[in-house]
Amino acid sequence: MLDIGSVNKVILVGNLGADPDQRSTQSGRAVTSFRIATNERWNDSNGNPQDRTQWHRIVTWGRLAELCGQHLRKGRRVYLEGRIQNRSYEKDGQTRYTTEIVAANVVFLDNRGGGEGGGEGGGYGGGSGNQGGGYGGGGYGGGGYGGGGNQGGGGYGGGSGNQGGGGYGGGGYGGNQSSGGQSDYGTPPPDDDDIPF
Repeated sequence: MLDIGSVNKVILVGNLGADPDQRSTQSGRAVTSFRIATNERWNDSNGNPQDRTQWHRIVTWGRLAELCGQHLRKGRRVYLEGRIQNRSYEKDGQTRYTTEIVAANVVFLDNRGGGEGGGEGGGYGGGSGNQGGGYGGGGYGGGGYGGGGNQGGGGYGGGSGNQGGGGYGGGGYGGNQSSGGQSDYGTPPPDDDDIPF
């Protein structure tokens, strides 16, 4: 019998609702946070289309935080892998609670400045323009997601951007896929956490 213990892993593909917030800790380590929207679509019992948007708070650290702060902007589409983290902090004498996704790998999926990506356990492995390719080293299985950029490139498993290959053995999400129009993700909820780092 295989005992794998416990797993805390999240995979999201969504769009940023605002520009990221890049800061540094007191020790000088970079931290960048942002929110992304994911949409869920279904038909109700009467066959009417329904749509629900979920907002997710994302936190990145180190070199990955620097890359996200440099390249991500409102509306940018990203693929990310990470883990759920619940934590508490004090504000105005009260204990507050928050849930966030600590990202280990992030791939920039659209064409705004290339298909570069990064992983906290690895380095920057993207290209620029349409020669992209994501790279996520370390973290969550030792390989990042490959893809992004019109000519793709490879992370773990190879693959290429618009051809939809790449990522973990070639069957993953391909970069630069578009629904043909701009989705309205609404306005993200206010980020009034003021979470100290």
